[in-house]
Amino acid sequence: MAERTLRGARLGGQSFEDERGIEFAARQQVDYACPNGHEFAITMSEEAEVPPVWECARCGAEALNTSGARPERKAEKPARTHWDMLLERRSVKELEDILAERLELLRGGEIGPAHLHRANAKKRVS
Repeated sequence: MAERTLRGARLGGQSFEDERGIEFAARQQVDYACPNGHEFAITMSEEAEVPPVWECARCGAEALNTSGARPERKAEKPARTHWDMLLERRSVKELEDILAERLELLRGGEIGPAHLHRANAKKRVS
């Protein structure tokens, strides 16, 4: 490892370039205030789209832009349950018929756990 290090440079990446002749991008300060009373400013490019909400660095709450821009409310779809998806494929009448058929097979010992089959087999033999 010692052979591969650069001589005269230390860890941390100190740059030996100066800032002469460099034109920085236009910047703006955007102020935010969180509901817990914390206020802070974020430096952004002039070209950047300024978000209406930013996470507070102190408490993690959602801080709002003090310029008055508010976040848009998104239309939330109601959660689809398993039952909702099942009803998209079958009617209630079809489901009742399938249930009756499966219960008949279960009670007849054709389907279901093995211990139920053994119990039914003993009753039939007796």
